[in-house]
Amino acid sequence: MSRGGGKGPSLKDKLDGNELDLSLCDLNEVPVRELAALPKATVLDLSCNNLISLPSDFCSLMHLVKLDLSKNRLQQLPLDFGRLVNLQHLDLLNNRLVTLPVSFAQLKNLKWLDLKDNPLDPVLAKVAGDCLDEKQCKQAAVKVLQHMKAIQSEQDRQRQRKLQAEREMEKKREAEQRAKEAQERELRKREKAEEKERRRREYDAQKAAKQEMEKKTKKENVQTRKPASSSRPPQPPRHKRSWSRSVLRVLFFVLLCVLCTLAACKLTELQHQPLCVSVNTLYEDVLAALQNHKTLQNLLQQNSQQ
Repeated sequence: MSRGGGKGPSLKDKLDGNELDLSLCDLNEVPVRELAALPKATVLDLSCNNLISLPSDFCSLMHLVKLDLSKNRLQQLPLDFGRLVNLQHLDLLNNRLVTLPVSFAQLKNLKWLDLKDNPLDPVLAKVAGDCLDEKQCKQAAVKVLQHMKAIQSEQDRQRQRKLQAEREMEKKREAEQRAKEAQERELRKREKAEEKERRRREYDAQKAAKQEMEKKTKKENVQTRKPASSSRPPQPPRHKRSWSRSVLRVLFFVLLCVLCTLAACKLTELQHQPLCVSVNTLYEDVLAALQNHKTLQNLLQQNSQQ
């Protein structure tokens, strides 16, 4: 236990039932470790010392029911002071406190509170009022708890509003990012379509140029072949010449057969055969007809001369 003049007696020697009196011990700091080893000490008196602050682990002394910190030089309480949920009686008379931590609202079992002779915030001082008797101190506990709960609720609302604003801002940033990405995708898509259209036009132009070149080459080849073909005499079509030759051959063959038959019927022993008789008779008739035709021509010629 730290005091102005060195080590003193053990805390167990000061324990009286469930009460531990450490007042007027010239303490500069609270012996939290030793106090934690005495869970039976639910009533702790630390008044009239030189305490400027309480260590953060002081709030681990959750077994405390009554705590007297009056007449010290405390400027603030730990932020998690509200962990002392079993605390029912709290004396903070004559310190240097201006505000209370928001966690003070968690002291749901607090029934008695004295905040006199502290340079409190005007609003908090008005809420706390005077603690001149038991009734006023109990009212102070109720009113301060209500006030701190209101502050806690307002801070919670502000925190919620801040979180909501941050979420909305994040959603807005995400929406802007999505819109930007969509715009970039649309731009890339449009550029790709334009590139495809440009390549298609180039392909069409190359194809048209190639066709034009082929047409020009074909025209030049036709013009080159035309003089040579014009110098040649016109020839009948090949199929017509072939048909004419075939007819002439057939006529020649028939004529040859007729002559051969006629010669056989005139010069050989076959002339007395019925066939040859018919052939010879036909020959003589044709010959006579030809002579008559020749005589008629001569008569006509003579008449025309006269």
